[in-house]
Amino acid sequence: MGYPSPAIVKRLKALYPPRITVVLDSMDDVHAPPVGSKGEVICVDDIGTVHVKWENGSCLGLVHGQDKFHIERN
Repeated sequence: MGYPSPAIVKRLKALYPPRITVVLDSMDDVHAPPVGSKGEVICVDDIGTVHVKWENGSCLGLVHGQDKFHIERN
């Protein structure tokens, strides 16, 4: 799996601005927070990783196209 295109990274930065809350649906990582965990987006970097501060204190990033997550709707 390669890096996302600059256009996709730009779209991810628009979709996931800092301080928006996301909810984890699935992540294939032994250090992943539990499914359903909420976290606050810190930033989206230039390779499209969505960096999140999770409610459990972890700061594990989300990988576009691999991890599943959604924006929390109020």
